[in-house]
Amino acid sequence: MVESVFDFGVNRIALEKGLVRKHSWNPRDFATDKHKTVDDRPFGGGPGMVMQYAPLCKSIQAAKEKLPDPWIVYLSPHGNRLNHQKVMELLQKPSLLLLCGRYEGIDQRIIDRYVDEQISIGDYVLSGGELAAMVVVDSLLRQIPGVLGHEQSAQQDSFVEGLLDCPHYTRPEEIDGLRVPSVLLGGNHEKIAQWRRKQSLGLTWKYRPDLLEGKQLSEQDQHFLDEYIQQSKIKK
Repeated sequence: MVESVFDFGVNRIALEKGLVRKHSWNPRDFATDKHKTVDDRPFGGGPGMVMQYAPLCKSIQAAKEKLPDPWIVYLSPHGNRLNHQKVMELLQKPSLLLLCGRYEGIDQRIIDRYVDEQISIGDYVLSGGELAAMVVVDSLLRQIPGVLGHEQSAQQDSFVEGLLDCPHYTRPEEIDGLRVPSVLLGGNHEKIAQWRRKQSLGLTWKYRPDLLEGKQLSEQDQHFLDEYIQQSKIKK
């Protein structure tokens, strides 16, 4: 399931270019009984099943033989929320081992012995950590130089500066009575940059004001934001 994230788009290109290497280990391959059991009922009772220590331990040991000094991340709601800063921190690790839980989770002793960090992608419940691992992989690979077709694409993504991205348009200039903002058609790159900055600040204020809390804005950025807010009030 996790390997499928490498089958499409820029992730596939990263793999084909040799900019990233990937391996996967299935805990069932390390189970010792005929049913390949990897889970059992929790001590103390309660619903659901818990992934067992032994198959996970053997999986991790096999991975550590293959990976250079892996940083072991358990995808878990107990973890810190994934954001751009965390993505860039993970990118500095020699290698990453993403541990995906299932059912009610994994035996706590695996976390205590092996896990370096726990990461969450949001406050909701998933059936397992695989989708979260795929999100981590996709967010990481696009930051590797040479993966994206245009080097500035990653630098101008949302959240790189802690702000939402500005709106984007493409041809035709008008469709269904809706026109592209004239500033984007004029060829004045300075004005275009200013418009995009104002939109980025304004949309962050509108949709994610929490991102602006405690953020020190330059005098120009504050001017752009004040302009956006004032224009929003006029439109209402």
